[in-house]
Amino acid sequence: MRIGLIGTGRIGSFHAGVLARHPRVASLVVTDADAARAARVAERLGAERADDAEALFGAGVDAVVIASATSSHTELIGRAARSGLPAFCEKPIALDLPGTLGALRAVERAGSVLQMGFMRRFDAGYAAARDAVRSGALGRLHTVRAMTMDPAPPPAAYLPLSGGLYRDCLVHDFDMLRWVTGREVTEVYAVGSDAGPGMFRAAGDVDTAAALLTLDDGTLATATATRCNGAGYDVRMELAGETGQITAGLDDRTPVASAEPQGPAAPLNPWPGFLERFAPAYEAELDAFVSLVRGEVPNPCDGREAWHALLVAEACEVSRRERRPVKIAEVAEASGDQSGRSRVRPSGREDASSG
Repeated sequence: MRIGLIGTGRIGSFHAGVLARHPRVASLVVTDADAARAARVAERLGAERADDAEALFGAGVDAVVIASATSSHTELIGRAARSGLPAFCEKPIALDLPGTLGALRAVERAGSVLQMGFMRRFDAGYAAARDAVRSGALGRLHTVRAMTMDPAPPPAAYLPLSGGLYRDCLVHDFDMLRWVTGREVTEVYAVGSDAGPGMFRAAGDVDTAAALLTLDDGTLATATATRCNGAGYDVRMELAGETGQITAGLDDRTPVASAEPQGPAAPLNPWPGFLERFAPAYEAELDAFVSLVRGEVPNPCDGREAWHALLVAEACEVSRRERRPVKIAEVAEASGDQSGRSRVRPSGREDASSG
């Protein structure tokens, strides 16, 4: 198999390394707006380098992996669809609902394949939590607590391009709420704080956020995030039911210490960032993409999954701005796409097509 990779920044370079050593990828072609950066990655991995995306699409590739700047995603997804090439794309498809919907319609018109990069679906802990919920091991689920805490803020120049904390960061937690529980979010109430570094206020963003989410079966969930967790990178999901409780993301590198005299101390080597914490999951999602291209497995995370997570993030932005509860149906209807509504069957079980 011959795969083209567009974007050789931090995550793109990581993906390039995974693909270059994949036993079923015979050759890799890379490109980047920064030609020198792409050349360095190609030389290090023994890959080919294309001058630009146009050249890459003409290089006889069987599939493309999109890890370029967010602003380029919709155009590249459309180009892959028109070329009949399966595409893997890092989230988000776009920073707004119209752009996301346009790309999804391009894929649907072409009848092509788009897999989204929600790597937590391939994390062993989250998968085990999902199995526990779906098997009934926890009994009736009543409370979910999701959190994503970065150890340090990103560069100031990144913030205006990120889409904000809900779309850029908490969107992973929103995806996990759906994937782990099998339920849909129906309403949110969100708040945020910009009391940290001034660059967040300058960008119209917040450095810390919290959202209360109601699921369609009455389960209550909270999702919190911050860019300023100096103790280390901390991503967890706690799920409590009537007969059991489980946590994903709690291990000997989770940067948390007990306040109890006999409790565990903070780890000596906390997780420094997302690549280190989720490296196996990133590898697994690309392995799944290779299998998807070969026709061996169904799509584990299609573009509609990204759409649903973005709807929740968008509702949180509206809620924060207008200081009120916001129903997901309200945001879906305003987007002009009725399929953005819940796909939960009357029995209360998630439609199997939703992954």
